[in-house]
Amino acid sequence: MFETFKIYTNKELSFDITQKKLIELGYRRVDETIEEGDFSLRGDTLEVFPVNFNFPLRLEWEFDIVRKIYSFDKTLNKKIIDYDFLIIIPHFKKAKKYLSEDLPIEAILRIKKGDYVVHTKYGIGRFLGIKKLDVKGREGYYFEIEYANSDKLYVSKEEAHFIQKYTSFSSRNPKLSRLGGKEWLRIKERVEHGIKQFALSLMRMEAQRKLMGGFKFSRDTEWQKQFEDSFPFEVTADQEKATNEVKADMESPRCMDRLICGDVGYGKTEVAMRAVFKAVMDGKQVAFLVPTTILAYQHYTNLCLRAKQFPIRVEMLSRFRTKAAQEKIVTDLHTGKIDIVVGTHRLTSDDVGFKDLGLLVIDEEHRFGVEHKEKIKKLKIGVDVLTLTATPIPRTLYMSLIGIKGISVIKTPPKERLAVKTKVIQPNPQVLRDAVLHEINRGGQVFFIHNRIETISKWEKTLHANLPQNVKLAVIHGRLSASEIESIMFDFIAKKIDCLISTAIVESGIDIPSANTIIISDAHTFGLADLHQLRGRVGRFNVQAYAYLVVPNLALISTEAEERLKMIEEFSHLGAGFELAMSDLELRGAGNILGKEQHGFVWMIGFDLYCRILKKEIEYLKEAFKIEAG
Repeated sequence: MFETFKIYTNKELSFDITQKKLIELGYRRVDETIEEGDFSLRGDTLEVFPVNFNFPLRLEWEFDIVRKIYSFDKTLNKKIIDYDFLIIIPHFKKAKKYLSEDLPIEAILRIKKGDYVVHTKYGIGRFLGIKKLDVKGREGYYFEIEYANSDKLYVSKEEAHFIQKYTSFSSRNPKLSRLGGKEWLRIKERVEHGIKQFALSLMRMEAQRKLMGGFKFSRDTEWQKQFEDSFPFEVTADQEKATNEVKADMESPRCMDRLICGDVGYGKTEVAMRAVFKAVMDGKQVAFLVPTTILAYQHYTNLCLRAKQFPIRVEMLSRFRTKAAQEKIVTDLHTGKIDIVVGTHRLTSDDVGFKDLGLLVIDEEHRFGVEHKEKIKKLKIGVDVLTLTATPIPRTLYMSLIGIKGISVIKTPPKERLAVKTKVIQPNPQVLRDAVLHEINRGGQVFFIHNRIETISKWEKTLHANLPQNVKLAVIHGRLSASEIESIMFDFIAKKIDCLISTAIVESGIDIPSANTIIISDAHTFGLADLHQLRGRVGRFNVQAYAYLVVPNLALISTEAEERLKMIEEFSHLGAGFELAMSDLELRGAGNILGKEQHGFVWMIGFDLYCRILKKEIEYLKEAFKIEAG
């Protein structure tokens, strides 16, 4: 595989080391960056045209810290998109020694033999590999692509940027384009027209939000500083940046719609708490929507603790409350007697209303069902919205990437945090026994996840039979009463239980420092985001944590499930949540995120080219809207 150079924003990296590394990778220093393989210097800014990008990039330094990475269009001298990290691969001449029929081409284009590809000029073909050809007396390596009627196209390395991997997220294989005809041009024109209409509808929605406007929150108060100073940990640079971005949105006259993307335990909740307090300081009510009753309880207790020295009323609306208590809370929300309410989907019920709702915080939106999401949309009207996630769902991530939704990424781990060691294993009583006892013997606790209530008792019996009698086990699932779940969870928190056998009810947000091993049964049945969330239940501090993904014989599971397991095992390093979301977007894709017509367009030209065209249209329309407004 090629040697690569990884660059991250807000990380220390010498300007001189960067130049040296680029030269080692075969890049050439020039006065002006024009072609792939060029780089140039302008003060504290470096311009580079990586061979795996369609546009040159600018990297801006502040002392020895890389502050910004973004692509730009030199003809318009306009920024295209910001990046949080960058992977630079060698200039093609430098990589020539690797070239063969078995070239690891995915390092350049993420494609392999047999994959469908899209050439922006010629359409959809099938990649056959790298071929050495003699053209006009000169030998060279070319990308061989097969089109309809077995016609072949050979693409030189100089034109490799015209090729993208074809991804449509459909079970149907694409139709191969015909070389030499006008069919591909007609398809592109039709798709571009449809994308323009879609982009216009998106911008109209954006314009309506601007016209509707939102509440312009005041600048921070002295109490805001006191509240923030009560945070018992050191705020990371990313947390501070995300907080400032949220506050800027809140203080603007338009409604905020921002995504806070940060890995499990990276401090998203603290950013949200600061926004919540800011909203309350202006007399607005706040709804904090979470997917599970246990997480609601944890957020509720944390907010009560942080707000106790201020005249703020915090309540919780979930099945942990009696019917009478719920009715009282609903009444007090209507009359404005409650400042902050933390709740599950119960908050979306028809009887729940607010006197003056100013901020809606949604924790892990992907955990809510379609019906609840529709009701959440109604809550969003006219209020600032802050969404928290470790692995954003494809639609949310997609909307952020094309600039419709603001995004703040928290990628700095807490000090002394260790990555969770992740391993895929087959069901083996001895291995499971060893994993459980290893954790218990070092004074820790274990989560054992089995997400089928009907068969969870079988695992309880198996563990009982294979573990010493003094190991204390307990089982929780969604069919238990609220009081039973609450009692068992309190016992687990108090370390009266060694191993908690549970459904995915504990997936989101539960913070138990002594639980540092998790075993997930039938891991192949979970999605990427779910697996990452579950893994995040352990490894919150400086103790080495372990995640065991138990699956039957890999030969018996689907290819897609096997891909997910490979990804979750590969992306086990600190901060992997955002990368998993990107992979999940690629793996699961457009699906229903764009609507039926747009999904058809994706199938016609592939997701990569679709996104490029849409991104371009959005940028042009943004400029047009500015001119029109001006």
